[in-house]
Amino acid sequence: MLKNIPNPPQATEIPKALTIHGDVRQDPYCWLNDPENPAVIDYLAQENAYTESVLKPTEALQNELFEEMKGRMVADEQSVPYFNGKDWFYHRYETGGEYPLYCRKKGNLDAPEEILLHGNQLGKDEAYFAVGGLALSDNEQILAFATDTVSRRNYTVYFKNMLTGELLTDTIENTEGGSYAWSADSKYFFYLLRDPQTLLASKVLRHEIGTDSSLDVLVYEEKNEECYMGLSRSKSKEYIFSISSQQGVYSEYRMLKTDNPTGSFEVFQPGERGLEYFIEHQNDRFLIRTNFQDATNFQLMACGVHGKTDKSNWQTVVAHRPDVFLEDFDATTAWIALEVKTNGLSQIQLIQGDTNEFIRMDEDVFQVNIGINAHYSSHTLRYNYTSLTCPNSVLEYDVTTKTSTLLKEDRVLGGFDKNEYQSERLWATARDGVQVPISLVYKKGYQKGPLLLYAYGSYGYSMDPYFSSSRLSLLNRGFAFAIAHIRGGQEMGRHWYEDGKMMRKMNTFTDFIDCGKHLVSIGQVDANRLFAQGGSAGGMLMGGIINKAPELFAGVIAAVPFVDVVTTMLDETIPLTTGEWEEWGNPKNEDHYHYMKSYSPYDNVVAQDYPHLFVTTGLHDSQVQYWEPAKWVAKLRKLKTDDKILLLDCDMSAGHGGASGRYKRFKDIAKDYAFLLGINETIAAQ
Repeated sequence: MLKNIPNPPQATEIPKALTIHGDVRQDPYCWLNDPENPAVIDYLAQENAYTESVLKPTEALQNELFEEMKGRMVADEQSVPYFNGKDWFYHRYETGGEYPLYCRKKGNLDAPEEILLHGNQLGKDEAYFAVGGLALSDNEQILAFATDTVSRRNYTVYFKNMLTGELLTDTIENTEGGSYAWSADSKYFFYLLRDPQTLLASKVLRHEIGTDSSLDVLVYEEKNEECYMGLSRSKSKEYIFSISSQQGVYSEYRMLKTDNPTGSFEVFQPGERGLEYFIEHQNDRFLIRTNFQDATNFQLMACGVHGKTDKSNWQTVVAHRPDVFLEDFDATTAWIALEVKTNGLSQIQLIQGDTNEFIRMDEDVFQVNIGINAHYSSHTLRYNYTSLTCPNSVLEYDVTTKTSTLLKEDRVLGGFDKNEYQSERLWATARDGVQVPISLVYKKGYQKGPLLLYAYGSYGYSMDPYFSSSRLSLLNRGFAFAIAHIRGGQEMGRHWYEDGKMMRKMNTFTDFIDCGKHLVSIGQVDANRLFAQGGSAGGMLMGGIINKAPELFAGVIAAVPFVDVVTTMLDETIPLTTGEWEEWGNPKNEDHYHYMKSYSPYDNVVAQDYPHLFVTTGLHDSQVQYWEPAKWVAKLRKLKTDDKILLLDCDMSAGHGGASGRYKRFKDIAKDYAFLLGINETIAAQ
């Protein structure tokens, strides 16, 4: 139980007026936007000390939760090996190790193991460590890999000589981890270069192995600062693709034959506002997932590899369907697999010759997606399956026999039995009449107790039902857990996203509130013990709902929350700002400004009672800068009229994703759960 709370720190107020469109906003905590200022670091340290003091009574519980979560993990876990047409690849953990070992077996699974990269050795002295992707050259003599030791998602690429095990002198800094491709002759390496200030990748460069990166050749530069870039190699290995795209409105591919590395990238289809497309190579054609011809939920089209590739040459393979959202696809020489959404749930549709069928799933609430299918000529399809009660599973579908084989279901130690838990799909009626799906899980025997409601609701990212072994610690202590599939995601199709972005963003907040009210009205949760959680843009959601309906929620966890929307979207020097305008709007536009201001959590803090609140951030966060949650907490402390707990926990060595490592992340989750359980116990005792 949380009690005897000490006095919290109070941030200094320094008056600052922000004026645009004749409107003035006061931001007395703007001074926190300076990580080089010792006073800022001192304030964050005070907040951390206060959080530690408040949560000190839960230390034993935190340790108990951590050991539980860690104890459910298989110490020497290994992934299912996948075949690339020549060799088998997998990753595995060593007992006690935080980071994976990336391995290969040549030719067959009985071959000796070769460790390509040893994560524990590379990351042993780092406070933060992440590997951004591995790429083996075609002659198999050089392994390219990238690491980030700051948590800014700025990766440095290294090259390992596979014959000697030594690193080459070549290094490339400020890259987009995993977005790179080899030429067919293994002499050239293509990658994306990030701007060190905005962190946007806007340049494709060609590196010649054995030379200094200062000599790398710029092969394409994206001038539109609102675009994100990607770089990949086709599964056939015949093409390198670069893509420039704006969130939800625009895309343009360029391609280069891998056997012509010093040639020029050619435009596949010139970019047009409103036209989105995504391509892959299959045999003698390109497959194209696109919204061309008003295909709101996307359709699959194709054109030949020889000749023109612009949209006038595209032919329909799978037509647009108003009730089926085409989310992704994959292909080998033998089949095409479509990842689709129907009625809010994911499905896989398989096409082979005249065969066109869905792979059947047995549960009512689940998540399925296309897995790793690296073998270009494979006649089997790997896919992943999970649900709120079923651990992550890898299955293989034989397109000839039309049967699925379970290759692996993750083991969960500690006495886990999936039959002890129950999942359901519920529907809440939003205030405008729209039906919003809710995925619910609880341990059997649960009756109208505490419930944690989770959501994201932005960027068209679907928050599908997924299994979490750490979540069991909450369910086993009497909590239920629910995911609100609110607008802003794409669970119900592309219109679901369009109805929750830009000038319709308010639907995201009201959907979540209405889902919470529905759970209370049907008796699914004790009305006094409804909790909420969201991170990043979902953290913004948390800020919005406690401004609009603070009485509905007992406690809220806002992880790395994007809460100062207007100020951030006005500052083009902040990483990633310009690329976000198509999601939130550009506040230089007066209509956009006033609409964003109407929901921006920081701008709408008022003198009222708020729920108990636990806010987390990272000093090196590249997605949501630490000062946003710091300013928000400071303003809440000043204005809120209650005596409920308000905590800011700033990880001084991590960024947007929190702590790195297999087990370290459980420390953060244990702290979150201890906060929830402590608040719940306090309320139950009243």
